[in-house]
Amino acid sequence: MPTPSPTAPCPCGLPADYASCCGRFHSGAQQAPTAELLMRSRFSAFAVGDTAYLMRSWHSTTRPGRLELDPDQRWVRLEILGSERGGLFETEGAVEFRAHYREGGHTGSLHENSSFAREDGAWVYVGPLSPVVFD
Repeated sequence: MPTPSPTAPCPCGLPADYASCCGRFHSGAQQAPTAELLMRSRFSAFAVGDTAYLMRSWHSTTRPGRLELDPDQRWVRLEILGSERGGLFETEGAVEFRAHYREGGHTGSLHENSSFAREDGAWVYVGPLSPVVFD
């Protein structure tokens, strides 16, 4: 999947272009300062097919050995349902979200409450806090 144009709307849903929103995290120019922004940048990485960023932003104790994205699945919209902690001066947090996708002419969503932590000073995804639900 090609990287979006720097001026294209960011897939995470914030009112900003890709380059100044999640693109700056994907490129490594900056680190996400909060757990919610890391969650948004991970959604955008799924949307643009950036597996390298997904692996870099995954906690070392839960990161899979490899990651292959389904080329027929398109992540199209993110809803942040809530967050707990995960701020600038915190070391742990949680973000509840619903991620919408299209696959094979069908639509669906994934609902997850995710755990995040700082590792070596950077926010990383740890894993789900409860079972992931596909609708």
